[in-house]
Amino acid sequence: MRDQRAWREVNRRNRDWLRPWEATIPPPAPSGPIAHRPTYRQMVRHLRSEANAGRMLPFVIEYQGRLVGQLTVAGITWGSMCSGHVGYWVDEAVAGRGVMPTAVALVVDHCFRTVGLHRIEVCIRPENGPSRRVVEKLGFREEGLRPRYLHIDGAWRDHLVFALTAEEVPEGLLSRWRRTRARSTPRDPRNTRRNPTGREIE
Repeated sequence: MRDQRAWREVNRRNRDWLRPWEATIPPPAPSGPIAHRPTYRQMVRHLRSEANAGRMLPFVIEYQGRLVGQLTVAGITWGSMCSGHVGYWVDEAVAGRGVMPTAVALVVDHCFRTVGLHRIEVCIRPENGPSRRVVEKLGFREEGLRPRYLHIDGAWRDHLVFALTAEEVPEGLLSRWRRTRARSTPRDPRNTRRNPTGREIE
């Protein structure tokens, strides 16, 4: 509950940025109104209840000491499947800085190495370019299209499915993401210095 003020401020500032990709609750009748979004307290109570039941892992994302987004592993299934799916959003002000790929990589590693899941899915609207770039950067496999999969922004929307299994990232997803990012980022000599042994450090 202590996150309420910061969460509300970020969410309010990003309303237009987030609205096209946010889940909505369909009306009971085709011509009826869309159900209201839950209050912050209702959302937190639901997340805690699902987490206590072992069906969800809810997280906030912090960058430079402040809350900038949310990431949830939901639909956790055990037994012969051991799977879950990840949903996320981030403050537009920090988009493109590697914050979200890093957060997803950390959570996937936690799910595989600590929680014991075997498979993680991310389902994304085809039109959501920024979210698709996150999973593409991390090397998720695209598995296909699920027509009218989720109720988003007031209508049933198609989603592309991306997935990873634990066997695909034996070294850890964060480690792989860091190597990928290091190869793709040009080194700026102004941002390096030499330690006493002569090895460059960032």
